[in-house]
Amino acid sequence: MNMEVIHTEKRMCICCMEEHDVKTVRLQEHTIFKNVSVDYVAEYYYCDAAEELYMDEGFMSSNDVRMKDAYRKKMRLLTSTEISAIRTKYGVTQSDLCTLLGWGGKTITRYESHQVQDKAHDTILKKLDQDPEWFFHLLFEAKEMFAPGTYEKYKEKAIYLYEKNQDSYLRKSIEAKYVRFRDNELYNGKTLLSLDKVVDVIRYFASSPEVISLYKVKLMKMMWYADFLAYKLRGSSITGLVYQALPMGAVPIGHDSIIDLKGIPCEEINMGDGTAYRFFASNIKEYPTLLNAEKEILDIIIEKLGKMSTNEIVAFMHREEAYVKTLPRDIIQFQYAEKLQI
Repeated sequence: MNMEVIHTEKRMCICCMEEHDVKTVRLQEHTIFKNVSVDYVAEYYYCDAAEELYMDEGFMSSNDVRMKDAYRKKMRLLTSTEISAIRTKYGVTQSDLCTLLGWGGKTITRYESHQVQDKAHDTILKKLDQDPEWFFHLLFEAKEMFAPGTYEKYKEKAIYLYEKNQDSYLRKSIEAKYVRFRDNELYNGKTLLSLDKVVDVIRYFASSPEVISLYKVKLMKMMWYADFLAYKLRGSSITGLVYQALPMGAVPIGHDSIIDLKGIPCEEINMGDGTAYRFFASNIKEYPTLLNAEKEILDIIIEKLGKMSTNEIVAFMHREEAYVKTLPRDIIQFQYAEKLQI
């Protein structure tokens, strides 16, 4: 028997009914639960005198939870600990969470202990974990069911989590605009949108001392050139952004939202007749999503365009065949990358 001894304590052994050092051990168990083969780690007491394993009520309960959590993981359901963590995140009691979800008063208590949730309830709990806005909506709908103090406490927590997750909502909004381009390789450069790469590309450009006066119009052009040069050299773009032909040149779909993504060092500058957006070097100099080959492409763009003024880079782009042959506001296709001036 392959056992791991994790603790030894002198106590009354209910196996041999003698007081002696009793070991607490772990070992691998196997069982069938709901017609599914499950492996899990169980804990027992071990009596050396009788050479036997035994459990008290506490171990019976905890081993049952371990077994069912192993089943949950295999079936891609939330574990009891994960369900408890969701509730803790919102600071809500078990019974109050049941009230919000319209479930029986002991449902969450059972899910955090011995009962495995069904797929429908698991989906609801996962949505709740990912969507503080939905929690806030549920709370507002059930306002009359809580004492004023309790409602305010839950509301403040929901607002905090909602504001904390603004970047997540912003990303979903941007990604929604790209769904229609997912299967069009001439539009997306054979690359699915990666907002993490978008953030890192912007940070990489902004951190280079060779890039001067990096305002929004110039940045958008540098990103377009980076993606099109990557497509020209390796057959796929870096970010998966899709670009429109606007009067000032190529601009990615969702550009106004992209610059608000978390991690992008950007500041608003009052220009008197409007607002400009300037990008600057951040303190973090690591770019975890960028491959070395991608950084080399960005370095080429920096060398060629980094010292250009906004007007110069706009004029340079206006001579690109990709821009000339694309109707205003249409999508610029990556098939023109072969004729890129860089």
